[in-house]
Amino acid sequence: MNGTAARRLAMVREQIAPSSTASAVVNSSTGPRDVHIGTQSAAGHTAGKTQPSVGFVGGGQMATALATGIITSGFSSVDKVIAGDVYEASRKAFTDKTGAKAVSSNEEVVKGSDIIIIAVKPQVMKAVLKEIRPMLNADKLLISIVAGFTIQSILEGLGNGAELRVIRVMPNTPALIGKAASAFSLGGKASAEDAKQVEQLLKGIGIAAQVPDHLLDAVTGMSGSGPAYVYQFIEALSDGGVRVGLPRDVATRFAAQTVLGAAQMVLETGEHPGSLKDKVTSPGGTTIAGLHAMEKGGVRGAIMDTVQAATNRSIELGRL
Repeated sequence: MNGTAARRLAMVREQIAPSSTASAVVNSSTGPRDVHIGTQSAAGHTAGKTQPSVGFVGGGQMATALATGIITSGFSSVDKVIAGDVYEASRKAFTDKTGAKAVSSNEEVVKGSDIIIIAVKPQVMKAVLKEIRPMLNADKLLISIVAGFTIQSILEGLGNGAELRVIRVMPNTPALIGKAASAFSLGGKASAEDAKQVEQLLKGIGIAAQVPDHLLDAVTGMSGSGPAYVYQFIEALSDGGVRVGLPRDVATRFAAQTVLGAAQMVLETGEHPGSLKDKVTSPGGTTIAGLHAMEKGGVRGAIMDTVQAATNRSIELGRL
């Protein structure tokens, strides 16, 4: 591992490992089941267990984020993680950030991995499935993080894929620092044991819930794309701070910390966000004045429309 990768992984370990426990190579029925996932030390995570080899078909930002979490959590080791990508720049970025190997051949990735994670653009998914199908067998677990592609679409793309173990996962980019929100659904011959393994994999990158496959488009529209919405809100909040006189660096830092603190309050107290909002809102005070301005601006409805638009687009991508 080079110096840059080592420093990056050390930083991530500090954030997600307390002392307690893309682009593609195409030459290339019940309600949600909540799974609260904490972090563990790498030693505790893998004690007594053989680490699986994990291969990524596509080495873009999400693959890099997942690989970082997989390595730093101890689910797998850097020498057992590999990515395949047609672009040299993507391969270099993957290796620089994770320390893991990156190659230009999907065949090398698929044949040498126990778990294959497809992390490519929806537009090339069908070609990728056709390419890798001859290399898959019942001993390999296939995971897709491709937006819009349902379990049924994946199985159809694999031909006789119903005989294979397939799991669809929708994570988000905070996986890079162990703070992802991920949902997953089983398909094909995927078993309860496979579900446990995916849960274990996701322990290194945040929280997760198993949901019916038809809800994964909604997950994509909300939490999958959600970090971008939050970044835009933080930027706007910072702009507001600058508008009323704060220096930009202070405004951005305080805006981000305010979002982080409020989110932790929701997660740790278990209270409804509306209840927590009311506790900050005094009669005739500054907060209600600000909230009134937000309501007049249609912020609440705009956010709901945002999730709906992204969900609809996820569905559309699955039809390409």
